[in-house]
Amino acid sequence: MTGAFIGLGQMGAPMAGHLTGRGLVVHDTRAEAVAPLVEAGARAARSVAEAAAHADLVSVMVRDDAQVREVAAEVLASARPGTVLAIHSTIRAGTAEDLAERARPYGIEVVDAPVSGGFMGATAGTLAVMVGGTDEAFERCREPFGAWADLVLHMGPAGAGTRTKLARNLLHFAAFSAAAEAQRLAEASGVSLRKLARVVRHTDAITGGAGSIMLRGSTAPLEPGDDLIGVLRHVRDLGEKDLALALELAGELGVDAPFARLALDRFAAGLGLGPDEEDPHG
Repeated sequence: MTGAFIGLGQMGAPMAGHLTGRGLVVHDTRAEAVAPLVEAGARAARSVAEAAAHADLVSVMVRDDAQVREVAAEVLASARPGTVLAIHSTIRAGTAEDLAERARPYGIEVVDAPVSGGFMGATAGTLAVMVGGTDEAFERCREPFGAWADLVLHMGPAGAGTRTKLARNLLHFAAFSAAAEAQRLAEASGVSLRKLARVVRHTDAITGGAGSIMLRGSTAPLEPGDDLIGVLRHVRDLGEKDLALALELAGELGVDAPFARLALDRFAAGLGLGPDEEDPHG
């Protein structure tokens, strides 16, 4: 597919950089953002319309819903029927659905394809991309997305990619607040915050962090006899013990720990367990 990339910021520029050997056309309002990609082999377009006019796949990585709508309007007015418009910005799911509907009379497919993995993943070509759109549009995008992502998943119809990204980022940014609470506890205990951070990064790289416990296909309570009950009951027992110990220490040190209290209160239910499941292994 011939490609165009619009929006060459911290994420867009390295993503586009993986496509420069494929006849890529690029556009950004800042000439200094375009220049390195042109030097790497891309062709600069003077406008969104020019970038989209001869592309089979138009990728957009701009700031917010308003900018996405503005760029999409120009793409729809200039792109050929059969073009796929891929929106990589994190926007509202309703925006993606609305744009997919607006594009249909033009014969243009819209996919919402937000990414996860940050600037580091964009530079290395190891992003995860969560795609919402038709099966046909996804199949057309799979190979070019693979130039800058090593996990390319079809999440469902338009809007599904964005819903996945928002759920993923809820976990990501809520964890930042929980990390701050853990740091306050460590600091009050006289523990080195830099060494704590090294431990967290080291062990999350081994275990997978929060993702390691996302084992179930539903958030409903587990059915009796489910194979996961034994594993998750063990996790519950360890988690409740350690959270209780952390809250005890926080109380001794006068550290407010609302995230820990909430986590302890909801820990078993979040795993799909009640307080009294029997261990199936005795």
